[in-house]
Amino acid sequence: MLWHAHASKLWDRFVIDVRRRLASSVGLVQSHFARHARLSFARVAEYQKRAAVHVHAVVRLDGPSGPDDEPPVWGTPELLIDAVRASARRVLVRTPYNPAVGELELRWGAQLDVRPLRAKSNGPDDDAVAAYVAKYVTKGASETGAGLDHPLTTWTDITTASVSTHVRTLMRACWRLGGLPEYEPLRLRAWTHTLGYRGHILTKSRAYSTTYAALRAERAHHMGHDHVPGAVTERQWRYAGSGHTPGAALIAAGVAEDIATNREITKSLAAEWGWLGAASA
Repeated sequence: MLWHAHASKLWDRFVIDVRRRLASSVGLVQSHFARHARLSFARVAEYQKRAAVHVHAVVRLDGPSGPDDEPPVWGTPELLIDAVRASARRVLVRTPYNPAVGELELRWGAQLDVRPLRAKSNGPDDDAVAAYVAKYVTKGASETGAGLDHPLTTWTDITTASVSTHVRTLMRACWRLGGLPEYEPLRLRAWTHTLGYRGHILTKSRAYSTTYAALRAERAHHMGHDHVPGAVTERQWRYAGSGHTPGAALIAAGVAEDIATNREITKSLAAEWGWLGAASA
């Protein structure tokens, strides 16, 4: 639970350390790195069956102007992979000291798989990268049974929650830890329904792709220029009703009556001629 609560902070330190390693490996001062390259990423948090958050990320090295700018000549996939591996092993976050728990060092796990994303062309195909990210975005908590989609406000809410015994145990641990004064800034009780994880399922750096502001602007522009000659637009809607119309209701009632009558006739004939007994035999 404490690892979940610090996962976003651990990721931030990881990204900072990757930039540092890239800069030092080519003899750049860290403050000058942005003049030569830009590190971009898209990260997906996936709950595993054991209810632990697993991180999938696409890390990309661009030129200083962003994705439309070619990376520097020294920005090879091998250099980026080495930096990612080294930073993942090195970075850590320490929890606040508590007499019952102590001070913990939180790190990335040993399951680290780093590979280049390639396509038939010279660089990663946009569709391939999008499919990779979408695969883990769609594998939500509903598939693994981890957590809930709404906050829990009392201990009783945990007891009555529709979750597995394992997840309920984790929620109770999160609630208990949230009552310790040293962990109050983590707001563990407010995030008990996500097992202490406070980040978004999908996050990205500012320059990885388009921004939500740009998408909103495009949508607003489209709505303001959606007039099609000859098209009729109805903006006033009213409730017309539901169910059968009076005529259709009369027909449906007649059909139901006929079905009921036929069933009664069939039962009478079966009892008179012994069809039921013959069928049973």
